[in-house]
Amino acid sequence: MQNASENDSIKVENSDNNPIDAGKNIQDRLTFYENIYIHPKFDQIKINSKITADNIRVSPLDATIYIESDKKIWSNINFLFFNAARAIITPEGIKAVDKYNKNFIDSDFEYLNNLLNINFIDYKTLEKLLMGRTFLLISNKNSNITKNAEGYQLSSITNQKIITNGVEREYKLNMRYSNDYNLIYVKLQDVKSDDAVEIVYDQWESFDNNLRLPQSVKIIIKGSKTSQILLENTKFGFTKMETPYSVPANYKKIEIK
Repeated sequence: MQNASENDSIKVENSDNNPIDAGKNIQDRLTFYENIYIHPKFDQIKINSKITADNIRVSPLDATIYIESDKKIWSNINFLFFNAARAIITPEGIKAVDKYNKNFIDSDFEYLNNLLNINFIDYKTLEKLLMGRTFLLISNKNSNITKNAEGYQLSSITNQKIITNGVEREYKLNMRYSNDYNLIYVKLQDVKSDDAVEIVYDQWESFDNNLRLPQSVKIIIKGSKTSQILLENTKFGFTKMETPYSVPANYKKIEIK
């Protein structure tokens, strides 16, 4: 599968060519873009969370998510101190083991895109999404940015076009940021269907080197599929850790359709 993104973020194209909003201060925009795109570098981050999802029979689940920048996302999920699942995600794709049902997944990113009803998730996009970083590369020509007492509002003037594997989808985009540029809310609405995804970030925490991370991430899927996934009560660590992954011989592979 060809990834939808280029370099560090998804590239979003204009459906048509609109001029830059009249009356907008370009310097203000440059400052805004610098703050939402340029972040302190990190080597690894350990995230301990509770996961609640309305399509999981038993929840909340205890989850450890470990990210090595640009390399891998490893997760281990427990229920009542028993290991329930494990996954490892790299730029090449997704591997996951469900120990409760004794099956496993070995797929490209089409699996996650189908799960979320979208078409633009690749490795780097997912890494940024989990960390509350802006994962769309917004054109200065097709966005409207306003400021109020609560922070910044960004909305698309024209539909945002994303092409993956030759398949094009267009979205209307809305994003909100706090006064100190923390991402608060993202909504991507498919303009040709009822499909939409919303992501809500809350309880931002500051660390050394100006690194900031959200303790709460809520993903809401609407349209032909509906579900909610919530990561909360998050604690962070920054030490390197082992990331074991293996599939027992008697496990059945789930075919992604």
